[in-house]
Amino acid sequence: MRFLLTLILISSAWAIDFDSYFTGQTFRFDYCHNGTADEEHISFDQVRSEGSWPGSRTQLIDDTDLGKYYFEVIDLTSTEIIYSRGFCSIYGEWETTGDALAGNWGTFHESLRFPEPRAEVIVRLYKRRDDGKFREIYTCRIDPQAYTINRSALKTEHKIWNLFTNGDPKDKIDIVILGDGYTRKEKRKFHADTKRLASALFDVEPFHSRQSDFNVRAIDIFSPESGISNPRAKAWKQSALGLKYNTFNSDRYVLTYDNKTVREIAGRAPYDALIILVNSAKYGGGGIFNLYSTVAVDTEPAEYIMVHEFGHSFAGLGDEYYTSNVAYEEFTPSGSEPWEPNNTALLNPEHLKWAELVVEGTPIPTPWDQAAYDSARVNYQNKRTQMIASGSNADSMNALFDAVKRTTVPVLEANQYYGIVGAFEGAGYQAQRLYRPEIDCIMFSRNPDHFCRVCQAAITRVIDLYTK
Repeated sequence: MRFLLTLILISSAWAIDFDSYFTGQTFRFDYCHNGTADEEHISFDQVRSEGSWPGSRTQLIDDTDLGKYYFEVIDLTSTEIIYSRGFCSIYGEWETTGDALAGNWGTFHESLRFPEPRAEVIVRLYKRRDDGKFREIYTCRIDPQAYTINRSALKTEHKIWNLFTNGDPKDKIDIVILGDGYTRKEKRKFHADTKRLASALFDVEPFHSRQSDFNVRAIDIFSPESGISNPRAKAWKQSALGLKYNTFNSDRYVLTYDNKTVREIAGRAPYDALIILVNSAKYGGGGIFNLYSTVAVDTEPAEYIMVHEFGHSFAGLGDEYYTSNVAYEEFTPSGSEPWEPNNTALLNPEHLKWAELVVEGTPIPTPWDQAAYDSARVNYQNKRTQMIASGSNADSMNALFDAVKRTTVPVLEANQYYGIVGAFEGAGYQAQRLYRPEIDCIMFSRNPDHFCRVCQAAITRVIDLYTK
């Protein structure tokens, strides 16, 4: 039982009057997340005042049950939950890596954003256990009148510009696009990359049909050098946001650990979601739920990366592939059900989480020729590993991606249940014991140009959370 949250969320969602509890401004709670795979600590940094609250003023309680972590803001006097959101973090991924399992400590800066309260509140942070339930890991009181609240002005040297706006931020989902590794001379390139990749995102359903629910803005940020760091190639760059390849020793994984810099710049504009464009031709990107997504703009599959990674960061979609190398030792513990809406351990086949989208008569689990796909895909994966080790250039890698697509598309399409919603074994970095909704999807491979129906439904639910 999740602290009776189900009943509380239902009642609170209808009872909260925004103006009674909140000022209309934004608070950012900054903290450091420290520990190993076996030990976890939260240490307070600051409470930061930002601009006007950009989020919904009616959908204040998160009932999606998404995320490895979850936080609540509780009015101290009434003890009512007045705001909540689920999320994931870099720490939450790092603790599943070999470094963390070996007992090495990691420290990562993180932030929680919520409307500025009028009176004292309690902030409670929860972490999901292997059984799917949440346990409290940190609690603190915040007095909005305290002199310790950081109310200094945000920096104004970065220009904000609109790609398109469809209404007031409180009624829309506000996306802010940042860039890293762009010099001042590359301003036009950043603008062109932003327009191209934003267009790619809104060409895909359900973003296409729901585009009127979004505002998209960008902020000009310039770096001293062109490009970002690539530690594996011993190429180090000074970039404004500190993004780099090789996160968790994964050659393609691009993140930054400089959370405070990202937040300070992004806070100038109203935002519910962040996308960071990387000025690089090397394949790479990343996406963490309710944090940000990244995409290398000059790699051939940049449009695919844009859509795939935003699926992670915006809607909490899980990866459905299992043949690519990742740093995680056990991302989904054995015997537990993934929280991601498009992955399942199928612990109870009669209660499949996306059962309403399965056509009657479809077998669960659903058969597919996994052996044929694995035979084709693994050969290419081994070649890619060799190419990474030898420092092959971006053109060679893109040529390999094209070859993979030409080989695997007919293998997948030959299956009887191709294009049908079922439960297909192989998902979430595991070839066995985890299942995905369809044979192919943007979250599974670079082959299709669409999300499967389960992923589309999950994205739609999050859009509704911010706009209904």
